[in-house]
Amino acid sequence: MTRSEIFLAYEDKGADTSRVPLVLVHGHPFDRTMWAPQLAEFSAGRRVIAPDLRGYGASPVVPGITHLSDFARDLATLLDDLAVDAFVLAGLSMGGQIAMDCYGRFGDRVHGLVLADTFPAAETPEGRKARNDMADRLLREGMRGYADEVLDKMVAPYASPEVRAHVHRMMTATPAEGAAAALRGRAERPDYRGLLTRVTVPALVVVGADDAYTPVSDAEDMHALIPDSTLRVIEGAAHMPNLERPEEFNAALGEFLARVDGAS
Repeated sequence: MTRSEIFLAYEDKGADTSRVPLVLVHGHPFDRTMWAPQLAEFSAGRRVIAPDLRGYGASPVVPGITHLSDFARDLATLLDDLAVDAFVLAGLSMGGQIAMDCYGRFGDRVHGLVLADTFPAAETPEGRKARNDMADRLLREGMRGYADEVLDKMVAPYASPEVRAHVHRMMTATPAEGAAAALRGRAERPDYRGLLTRVTVPALVVVGADDAYTPVSDAEDMHALIPDSTLRVIEGAAHMPNLERPEEFNAALGEFLARVDGAS
């Protein structure tokens, strides 16, 4: 693996070395603050690391195309620098696809896999065009119009005003160049379904019951592919159940982490 030259901004909280660290990978077009409820909950009992991916948050912006493999290499470098050799890897949406790519590249370091509101299939021809067209639009217009349009799909219309404001703020703060580069990379992503059938560690598949981007049926398909997986559907949430219903999400994640701790 070629060592990444990108230095990621990140949160690194908690220091209990008796438990497996938790690494949290955010989705598009967000940043590490989307994991605030999980950082607060789980850093009391273990080390929790939440980076800003390249092109997002406080991390460097690299224009052009950012493939999922680029994100995976960045994460490997960060974890090497932090001397984190083994961990539970959790990702939501694009972050879940990055987690799958990471498992394919350095799965021997992953002791548990959490895939939230994501899907493993390669992009369709129509989807590739739509992602590249959206990348062009973001570079022309910026993020605000897009953020306004998709807010009610990212989080449910009935989500709290505070959550809606947080999600909208993350989207509008994302650099358009970084978001566009990620969209172009996701348009070229591989099919991870075969990889999921070879996952040898426990996995947790989580999805919001009202997620329109990655519906429950996608989560059920992933659950069926992964040999040792648990499926949890979070009621009263759309695409970001970790923010919309943090207590329910944290309960599911906490049960899973306890299982991984016991196995480790």
